Amino acid sequence: MPALSPTATVSDAAAVRHTLLLTTVHNLHDTPNFLASPVSTAARQTTDSLRIVILSPFFNPPSDSSDEGSLPQVEGGDASRAEGVNAPGISRTAHWDDVQRLLTFVYVQATKVAQDMGNILLDIDVLLRGTAEPFPDHVVQHAERIFSVLPHDTTLPVLPASLRDRQTEIIALEPDDHPLHTSPPPPRPADPSVPPLYPVVALGGTFDHLHAGHKILLGMGAWIAREKLIVGITDDALLGKKEYKEVLEPLAVRTARTRAFLELFRPGIVHDLVPISDVYGPTGWDANIQALVVSRETLPGAAAIAKRREEQNLPALRTFVIDVISATEASVDAEDAALLKTAKMSSTYIREWIVKNQRRLCSVQPGAAPS
Repeated sequence: MPALSPTATVSDAAAVRHTLLLTTVHNLHDTPNFLASPVSTAARQTTDSLRIVILSPFFNPPSDSSDEGSLPQVEGGDASRAEGVNAPGISRTAHWDDVQRLLTFVYVQATKVAQDMGNILLDIDVLLRGTAEPFPDHVVQHAERIFSVLPHDTTLPVLPASLRDRQTEIIALEPDDHPLHTSPPPPRPADPSVPPLYPVVALGGTFDHLHAGHKILLGMGAWIAREKLIVGITDDALLGKKEYKEVLEPLAVRTARTRAFLELFRPGIVHDLVPISDVYGPTGWDANIQALVVSRETLPGAAAIAKRREEQNLPALRTFVIDVISATEASVDAEDAALLKTAKMSSTYIREWIVKNQRRLCSVQPGAAPS
């Protein structure tokens, strides 16, 4: 891994292809303002991929009775810290808004920097890892540079073996002190009828040129699934009217990239990826699905699914809404909403950039054919 000289500053360092940023959180409800500048630093020093891993006992598998009163405690001496490290995690459904706010904040910071630098295709992954879960070595092994950042008065959880072996390479970054964001609204009261996880969760989309908005949707679906996540992926035949369709990824590519992200974000559950040719997909006939994840824009599709399931005498689905993709709801604060408008998390934007870039290259190299 390229090392920094004793006199070099982080900003002086040459960019590398693959970067890893390690962090933790001590509070899920507040916006993680301390991460803004460190995420920007890591994104500016990366050409191909940036993985941001948030380690916390909050993300351990929850017990069946997880609620607001069962948050893991990691303060105190070695014994209490060890107990916290292995404690059950939070109820993932009760903390739906908190976790999507966390993912959105980090993805928006990194995506905006990448776009400002013209690195539109930078592959950004934000991963939530519990301290009691196995940490896959492949998350670390390709990193050429490793950063870490911690909120004040917080220690990084015990590192997995693959990271301890490279501990001397980790470059500590200073957390931001100033709050960039307004305080989020008070948490909603927990609904005791909602379990911490649902056995089978479903969602759908096109997932062309997989980007941060897709990864928030996919990640949140996997986050609340206990056994299986069903992902309906729009078949090629339905995409003929898309803008810049000449650079649309074929179904096989979109499926492979979606699966690769899910296996990275949430290993250990079944990822059932199926092509769909209508709004329903498996939700139109599968009685074993309990929950549906949609974006705010696709709520009409959720209503159509609910009507179809009622007509087929299938159990109703619990619907979870991703507010962040539209940046119109209270789960996203004003600052993130403003950044979302400029950090275009859109497949159309990416395809437009690819086409314009190909045209520019052709004009520089007459006779060259677009790839």
